[in-house]
Amino acid sequence: MRIFLLKFFLLYSFAAFLTGEPPRPQYGGGIVRNPEFNDGLKGWSVFGYGQIAERTSDTGNRFLATDRRSLPHQSMSQKVYLQRGMLYTFSAWLQVDQGNTTVTAIFKTAKDGFVHVGAVEARSGCWSMLKGGLTAKTSGPAEFYFQCENTNVEIRVDSVSLQPFTKDQWRAHQAESISKVRKKTVAIKAVDANGHALPGASVSIQQKRSGFPFGCAIANTILENSAYQSWFTSRFTVTTFENEMKWYANEQEKGKEQYADADAMLAFAKQHGIAVRGHNVVWNDPQDVQSWVKSLPTQQLREAVNRRFNSVMKRYRGRVIAWDVVNENVHFSYYESQLGQNASSVFYQQAHQLDRNALMFLNDYNTLEAPVDVTVTAEKYLRRLWQIQSFGNLPRMAIGLEGHFDTPDISYMRSALDKLAGAKVPIWLTEVDVGHANQAKDLEDVLREAYSHPAVQGIVIWGAWHPQGCWRMCLTDNNFKNLPTGDVVDKLIFEWRSDNVAATTDADGLHRAELFHGEYKITIKHPSSNSSSMLNLTVDSASQNHNVLRVMV
Repeated sequence: MRIFLLKFFLLYSFAAFLTGEPPRPQYGGGIVRNPEFNDGLKGWSVFGYGQIAERTSDTGNRFLATDRRSLPHQSMSQKVYLQRGMLYTFSAWLQVDQGNTTVTAIFKTAKDGFVHVGAVEARSGCWSMLKGGLTAKTSGPAEFYFQCENTNVEIRVDSVSLQPFTKDQWRAHQAESISKVRKKTVAIKAVDANGHALPGASVSIQQKRSGFPFGCAIANTILENSAYQSWFTSRFTVTTFENEMKWYANEQEKGKEQYADADAMLAFAKQHGIAVRGHNVVWNDPQDVQSWVKSLPTQQLREAVNRRFNSVMKRYRGRVIAWDVVNENVHFSYYESQLGQNASSVFYQQAHQLDRNALMFLNDYNTLEAPVDVTVTAEKYLRRLWQIQSFGNLPRMAIGLEGHFDTPDISYMRSALDKLAGAKVPIWLTEVDVGHANQAKDLEDVLREAYSHPAVQGIVIWGAWHPQGCWRMCLTDNNFKNLPTGDVVDKLIFEWRSDNVAATTDADGLHRAELFHGEYKITIKHPSSNSSSMLNLTVDSASQNHNVLRVMV
């Protein structure tokens, strides 16, 4: 089963559309009966009093199609039995007979209602892969079907799969993936001045800094609070300012710019070697646009936005590692409505010109958190990304996934990350929190899933401290004693670091160590010498496994 799970993680991640026939179903269809319709309609039913029919392509491939739909939910379906606590991966290849339209896979359950597990933009003339997942909250019968709001189209389905995994199997794959993508094996060889191997040399390896950017948002409350500063700087390597770099904070009134808090927070971060993400240049949600900005006529609005870009980005370029250029640009379109449909594309091009070394993020929410939000499915997120990229030469685009979870579904989260990985740009979780009573467990699940995914290159938790309480999730109390969520963070930071190594070289003068990516101090001594050798080593994804590092003692 672990082999199957790894296959799920990698297979078809980058194959979203096919003009030929769809491939065989993943895992042979798993628990789906007759997944390729080789036995006609056996195992399949009509959902919603519609009609379905078996079809055969010109090449002899069999698939299932709806016929004469009048309601969105009328489609083909199959009954299955879900087991509480199992994680299910779901996939299917879909097509429509005309145009392009969104098709959603939904499970009707006896106790948990209608559960959305994934969606895809189905097209005519080619097959599109719907990839999703769900975690069963209760045991019981369920029926999955496909829904499309456009009742004029015929839905065609092939190669359907539903594969269950236990939590232990899922966790085992996470551990396997972490070992593969977050670690490297380093071989150290101790030699004398003549290049001869030195058996029995003592080797000390100490990790000084993690190589994976893991951080938390901060607010201006950190500036005058030494306890907050100590707690924060002892844990994190990257941060985002909660509000202090946003336009409405920097220019609440037209022409009266205020950067004092952002300047001080940036100086604090630099002092402690903490990288900063620039959040954000402008915001596409109209409720987060200042009233004076909304009141501007078109040409003055264009000029004001241009001043904003030049003001904040020139001030901080070279001092931040990334920018959320147009925040929540998939959900909202305020600037498009005022300045034309290419407004955001123009903004991203301007941002690249102003700060060529920083990553430019498309940052939005619910792509991982809520499969029911079809506005921002992984596919629609990618479509928006490609629209912006196609406007000009934008070589440093990145995907920002806010991660404001209620009850996370880790299986769905993985399916979305797999699909987004097809863009082959950096992916970060940028504002992670969990907004309900079971925060600690669910936070750990989310962080483990993100860290184990090869495409994820950074995580920022949305837990800036305020004495009156955090936005949705705190990591500490007001005395900076960990809450259960903070304990989870500390546990994972410790787990994702290499232990100090104290070892001796073998008969060939070698010592091999599997190390997490990061910065290390290595010290080597030999009984035959009164001296020791010390060096600094960076282990990262570019390092070669088993590459022998020769150290003269």
